[in-house]
Amino acid sequence: MSTKPPAIRNAYQKYGVQTFYQDFGDSYRNPHEASIIKIIEAMQSVCRPDFSKILDLASGSGEVTLALKALGYNNVEGIEPYTFKAYFERTGKHAEQYRFEEIENGVLSDRRYTTIICSFALHLVQPSRLPTLLYQLSQIAPSLLVITPHKKPEIKAQWGWTLSKELLIERVRGRLYQMN
Repeated sequence: MSTKPPAIRNAYQKYGVQTFYQDFGDSYRNPHEASIIKIIEAMQSVCRPDFSKILDLASGSGEVTLALKALGYNNVEGIEPYTFKAYFERTGKHAEQYRFEEIENGVLSDRRYTTIICSFALHLVQPSRLPTLLYQLSQIAPSLLVITPHKKPEIKAQWGWTLSKELLIERVRGRLYQMN
């Protein structure tokens, strides 16, 4: 659909998250892209995470992939079930269309990444589903960078991750976790 999407928060309330992205995903752009870029640049500068093989999880329209490319990191794979057309349009790369439920069931279990970056999506996962999803992610990468507009999600150590650094830039949080 080529219609301009409504404000995100209002749209989530009106349509629900899944329906919003199904209806407006092709034209989606994250309004916080500049903050996402700043978080990635700051994490790279302060923590030096291994960005040699990245999974851009719930990759939106490519904000993370493009920020990494600007820093010289090109080995990025995107996964995006709803806005994959917008991702391709901006990055020139195809995103696989796995949903969080499929990842929970182990669809990525044979893969390895140095870091997973999930931007503006993990806080949308139902809290009851987070333990299994995060455990699966801990099996495929030693580092997880969560970029979120909230204090959510709360990620517990028993789910496979320990918080190593948190940054707050322009009301956007970046949390770098290491696998337990």
